[in-house]
Amino acid sequence: MAIPLGGAKTGQPRAPPPPPPGLPGQPSLLYVAPGTPRTSNTTVVDELESSFEACFASLVSQDYVNGTDQEEIRTGVDQCIQKFLDIARQTECFFLKEKKRLQLSVQKPEQAIKEDAWELRNELQHKDALVQKQLAELRPWQQVPPARRAHWPTWTYLEQASANVPAPLKPS
Repeated sequence: MAIPLGGAKTGQPRAPPPPPPGLPGQPSLLYVAPGTPRTSNTTVVDELESSFEACFASLVSQDYVNGTDQEEIRTGVDQCIQKFLDIARQTECFFLKEKKRLQLSVQKPEQAIKEDAWELRNELQHKDALVQKQLAELRPWQQVPPARRAHWPTWTYLEQASANVPAPLKPS
């Protein structure tokens, strides 16, 4: 029995394809759709593999085999398959972008350098904006009179105090 994947056949709207990876300020290999948790060392290919494993696990899960609510089972499987398809699109976009980048670097090496410089410039602008935000948050603290600051603990005091904190108990 074939299970429809959503869209026109089921009356459910399909999710729009994710934006292409590699937008300025985002490393293309580590692109993650918003709301998707990912650690710093996971790649799109790793995410595709785990999504496939989740699809397979949902199809053979005892909950689904013994379940009686067919609509709930179908919804769960549809969600797993939709996530897999979304990540497959991201993976395809990544490899297409890398293929295009490789072709461009062979045909026009100066273009690849220009793109890298543009991405670095955007990243610097973003970091400058973060620094300005931090400075704006720091200014009120800098305006506190020195007499009031004398009562604040120093870093040395905090380091000494934290050295006296006992280590957490290890579970046995």
